Amino acid sequence: MERPDLSLETACGPDAVVCGVDEVGRGPLAGPVMAAAVILPPGGLPEAIASRIHDSKKLTARAREALAPLIREHALAVCVAEASVAEIDDINILQAALLAMRRAVEGLGVVPTHALVDGNKAPKLACAVQTVVKGDSTSLSIAAASIVAKVERDRIMMELHAQFPDFAWDRNAGYPSAAHLAALKRLGATPHHRTTFGPVSQVLALRR
Repeated sequence: MERPDLSLETACGPDAVVCGVDEVGRGPLAGPVMAAAVILPPGGLPEAIASRIHDSKKLTARAREALAPLIREHALAVCVAEASVAEIDDINILQAALLAMRRAVEGLGVVPTHALVDGNKAPKLACAVQTVVKGDSTSLSIAAASIVAKVERDRIMMELHAQFPDFAWDRNAGYPSAAHLAALKRLGATPHHRTTFGPVSQVLALRR
C-alpha cells in the first residue's frame, strides 16, 4: 500500500512553510466537526513514525492514539480546532468544516506560506491554498493532521458518551449507527445532536 510522503510539501518551494489541514466529523449526527493543521519539519518525521502514518480512516484506533502524541512531539506546530453543533446548524456542515479548518491554521502560532487542504473545498486563509483530493493518502502533513483531528474528536465523543451512554457514542463517534438511530427514536435528541441533519430533524418533528 502506498503511503503519504512529502512530495506536495516539497513542491511548494525550498523556503515554504507548509501546513497540512484535514477535518473529521462531517457525517455524524452529533458532536462538533474538528479540524487539525500540522506543520512538519522540512525533513519530515522520523522514518519509524512516518512509515506508520496513513489516512486516519485506514488505521485502528489504537494506532491513531499511539501516533498522535508522536506527531505532536515532532511537528513544528500543531493546532486542533472545532466548529460547534450550534455553528453547524447555523451555517451548514460544509461551512462549519471550513471554519474549523481556518481556526486550526490561525491557531498554529506560526504563519504558514502554504496550506495543503484535504478535499476539494478550501477555507479562506491568509496564505496560498492547494486542495488535494484524497490528500490524507498522499500528503504526509495532511495525513498527520487527519490522525490528530480524529483522535481529538474521538476523545470528545467519549466524554459525551459518559453523559449520554444510550447513544453508544463510544463506538459510533456520533455517526448514524443502528444503535444510535434506535436511541434517537426512543429517547429523542440531546443538546449535542445536529438538529439540521435529517434523522435528528425527523425525530424532533415527531415530538413537537
